[in-house]
Amino acid sequence: MKTRILMMLSAAFMAALGVAITFLPQELLVHVGARPEGVLVLLIQLLGALLVSFAMLNWMARGNLIGGIYSRPVAVANFFHFAIGAVALVKALPAQRIALEVVAVAAIYSAFAIWFGIVLFTHPIKVERK
Repeated sequence: MKTRILMMLSAAFMAALGVAITFLPQELLVHVGARPEGVLVLLIQLLGALLVSFAMLNWMARGNLIGGIYSRPVAVANFFHFAIGAVALVKALPAQRIALEVVAVAAIYSAFAIWFGIVLFTHPIKVERK
């Protein structure tokens, strides 16, 4: 399976999300109805830094063979990030007012979780470049 597209898309998604919440934490908190003060703003910025870092990892690993035993730590970390995130987001949907943004992020996280799960639990096929 070619994973270059997967790594590029996940890197772009996490970078966009990470940069947005790193530089706009107060606005994000106001948007979701929380008070933008104190340690909560710091935690949101740390989450943004984590997402940007993960995006850089995926971008730099985009040319590697990933799956099976190859680049297994990268595949495992991505699978668990997206799977746990998808479960949390889907679980929160019925309890919260369903915002279109939350539904969209839950769908994207679920798609990446499934895709990284396939990559992680199948043997990669090395594609010869022409």
